Amino acid sequence: MSVKKPINEHAYMMPIKRTTVLLLAFFVLQAADAKQWTLRECIEYALQNNISLQKARLTRQSSLESVKESQAALLPSLGFSTSQNATYRPWPETGSSTVANGYVQSSIDKVYYNGSYGLNANFTVWNGNRNFNTVKLNKLAGQQAELDAEVTASNIQEQIAQLYVQILYSAEAINVSKNSLQTSVKNEERGQEFLRVGKMSKADLAQLTSQRAQDEYSVVEAESNWRNYKRQLKQLLQLTGDEEFDIVVPTATDEMALQPIPAVGTVYEAALASRPEIKNALLGIESSNISLKIARALRLPTVGLNASAVTNTTSMSDTRWREQMKTNFTLGGGITLSVPIFDNRQARTAINKAKIERQNYMLDLQDKQTTLYSTVENYWLQAVNNQNKFRAAQTATLSAEESYKLLSSKFEEKLINVVELMKGRDAVLQARQNELQSKYLAILNINMLNFYRNGQLK
Repeated sequence: MSVKKPINEHAYMMPIKRTTVLLLAFFVLQAADAKQWTLRECIEYALQNNISLQKARLTRQSSLESVKESQAALLPSLGFSTSQNATYRPWPETGSSTVANGYVQSSIDKVYYNGSYGLNANFTVWNGNRNFNTVKLNKLAGQQAELDAEVTASNIQEQIAQLYVQILYSAEAINVSKNSLQTSVKNEERGQEFLRVGKMSKADLAQLTSQRAQDEYSVVEAESNWRNYKRQLKQLLQLTGDEEFDIVVPTATDEMALQPIPAVGTVYEAALASRPEIKNALLGIESSNISLKIARALRLPTVGLNASAVTNTTSMSDTRWREQMKTNFTLGGGITLSVPIFDNRQARTAINKAKIERQNYMLDLQDKQTTLYSTVENYWLQAVNNQNKFRAAQTATLSAEESYKLLSSKFEEKLINVVELMKGRDAVLQARQNELQSKYLAILNINMLNFYRNGQLK
């Protein structure tokens, strides 16, 4: 609804009322058809469908594949290879001998082929435990990926709770704005009656009309904020389509806003033992220690075993193909020892980088602990501040409402002017908004503290 210009004394409020009623009826019908989502349903749906969380889970699956690959590297490798080669000699020398696959052949064939077939196996007996430590490192990476998904899930739950409370607060703010609009409409109607009997000037009525129009704008703005918060929650849930979305409105009592606030130290100690970002940082330090062991193993010898089964054939022999495969078949095996002497500083560089990585993880842990404490302390401060504001706002609302009742009586008796009446009405509106905001913020921050303490949102 757009803001209208001040009307004259002959204007009536019936079109305004009719439009307001139609809009309210439209929103009521939409809300009636909408699915009502509880906070728990929003969280469970988001944990299954949020794209960021699904990507985090895919990263974890990829890390599990790396674990399987490193475990398979502990086993021997086996491979089959074959080679088929054709040769063309346009001017062969008569009576010459040719070596093919290790055999001397006397032939004057211009075109001939050689074939070889082999099975080769390799097994690393010992390489300074690099292979076993790689398995451990990849397992830790898998655990870290899982904790990354938990961090994402935790952040999503926090965002859902905050948006949920914002929607509840916005819905209440709409009611406050509508009540204020009703009061403004009544004041304007009274002003029109006063104007007709000569008890009010056109200038005073214009102020009342302007206030009514401003309250209409406030209702539209409050509804816009309410829809925007619902849009953000739908986006977080990955919901698409134009179907109406609404949430269940739980009972938000004054006792919920005034409940005891957990101590900062208690919440922080519980969060240190349970929060996934802290566990992830600790695993990072552990993985850096394993990386250091792998780097140091580069200076150690490597022992390996190998075995092969090979045979070959050639068209330059008169022997049948099957007989050649049999007679040329050979088995071989051996042991290899590789000792690094000068590796162009590769081992030293790997060791130094592993040490640097460990220091980085140590700093990362310290940073996350500091951030966690700051977050908990901020929720605690907000809970305490809004509890105190809520108590003060309750008293201020009662006082403002009583004052406005007296001002309304005096206004009807023409003992005060329009400006004083409007100031009293603004004081009531501001007091109600302050009470409402501090109430919901107190409930939200107390719930956030409990979430950091026990991982549950209510």
